Amino acid sequence: MKQLAPWKAGEQDTINAVLRRAAERHGDRIFLEFLGDEYSFAEVSRRACRLANGLSALGVKQGDTVVTILDNSADAVFIWLAINKLGAISVPINTALKGEFLRHQVGDAGAGVIIAEHDYAERVAAIADRLPELRTLVYRGDMPNLPGFKQSMLPWSEILSTNTADQDVDVKPRDLAMLIYTGGTTGPSKGCMISHNYAVTFAHQMIRLTARTQDAITWTPLPLFHKNAVCSTVLVNLMIGARVSIYTRFSVSNFWPEIERTKATDVAMLAAMFPMIAKAPDNDAMKRCYGQLFAAWGAPFPPDIQAIWKERFGVKHTVAGGFGLSECSLMTLLPFGTPARPGSSGLRNEWFDVRIVDDNDVELPPNTPGEIIVRPRMPHIMFEGYWRRPEDTLKVMKNQWFHTGDIGMFDEDDYFYFVDRKKDYLRRRGENISSFEVENAFRAHEAIEDVAAHAVLDPLGEDELKVTIVLKAGAQLDAETLCKWSIEHLPYYAVPRYFEFRTDFPRSPVGRILKYELRDQGVTPTTWDREKAGIVIKKR
Repeated sequence: MKQLAPWKAGEQDTINAVLRRAAERHGDRIFLEFLGDEYSFAEVSRRACRLANGLSALGVKQGDTVVTILDNSADAVFIWLAINKLGAISVPINTALKGEFLRHQVGDAGAGVIIAEHDYAERVAAIADRLPELRTLVYRGDMPNLPGFKQSMLPWSEILSTNTADQDVDVKPRDLAMLIYTGGTTGPSKGCMISHNYAVTFAHQMIRLTARTQDAITWTPLPLFHKNAVCSTVLVNLMIGARVSIYTRFSVSNFWPEIERTKATDVAMLAAMFPMIAKAPDNDAMKRCYGQLFAAWGAPFPPDIQAIWKERFGVKHTVAGGFGLSECSLMTLLPFGTPARPGSSGLRNEWFDVRIVDDNDVELPPNTPGEIIVRPRMPHIMFEGYWRRPEDTLKVMKNQWFHTGDIGMFDEDDYFYFVDRKKDYLRRRGENISSFEVENAFRAHEAIEDVAAHAVLDPLGEDELKVTIVLKAGAQLDAETLCKWSIEHLPYYAVPRYFEFRTDFPRSPVGRILKYELRDQGVTPTTWDREKAGIVIKKR
């Protein structure tokens, strides 16, 4: 292991200071573009000031939470910055949430003011009687029809003050800027408390990762209710004086026309977006944009898909080197220009002390999988805990280290490799099985749309492996045939005992598979059992 950096102060900063510096340095240069509307650095600052003054008139003060349920728009950027100007805490909520999912996060945040698109306002009204701290609902767009809504309701125009004076609020780097709610795949979602300095540090990490410069025009369709879009795109470009173009939502057909229209030089996307573009048919805009993109960033971004982007689209750099969580931004990253290694997710960095440990928190040697634990090397670069949940915070801070619940390893040169979620990492008859690797193997089958590999408890008290499968439309496949296929494609010890076909998985509102529900359901009446079918696997 290389010599690790000592504790140091780092660059303590705030989002508010970043905005003020950007407005002073870059003034009337265009910073933000949305569907043809353009806003300079100075105008973005003025809009944020106007909204901050409007929120102040509603009684929003330092330390208050303000919930936003907004689609991508320039206004979504302005209101985020406005909330922070007051020293208040921005709580961007996923626009897919409704019912109890929505009530849980909004109620947990405890906001007195909620700002929502007019159609999402109806969802808020439906749960308003269970939101005791709500006093004002601000709607954006047409006035919603909310019969029986008892709290105050105002249009967006009412909070857009004519007063452009900046707020005189002493906001410190350690103060909270936002709450980002976790996905809740293992239980109720929790609000990660993100400080101003955490957000700015994450942006610094992204600059190191992408080498983005002032000449960049960054295009992204990522939702602004995610920390990724806000910090790794908007805040980064605000810091370096570059331009950002925000799109409503991802669309394969509109991708290249948008790249051509905005003259984008780099794109920030996620996961399935990259292969969808890579495998889409040619179009005229794509051909005209060959070589226009300097960089494409996102994760996961498999090497084979990166190769397609470079060869087919003329993209000079594809970037995917980093591993992080809502609680601790990027624990590892690959500085721009550093050689990557297949399957790795970056290197150790100066911001975090990351270790791989066994169940007793004893550090493991290189190339040995174990739980990833982490602590900061600078003040206020990790989350400040879970909002209103000190007990949950203490649970993950064993031995004064944040325990991620993920399995990973470092090689002898400090390259990091993600292995699996700890809850999904099985040990069966003396062999370790990564559900992550099992799922990747099954996704190679031409008939499979998606798969979840997970444990079920065997009557003898040991974990057994089950795969729950969703087939592609029109595909035909039975469990025995798939089992025999898996014997040829997986190590003998990773061949599942149980197989089950479904039309879909239990999912969270953001689309993540709820594996804990699959584990709890265990062996169902429609589960096929390899051992009962008499299929014997030979060790090989």
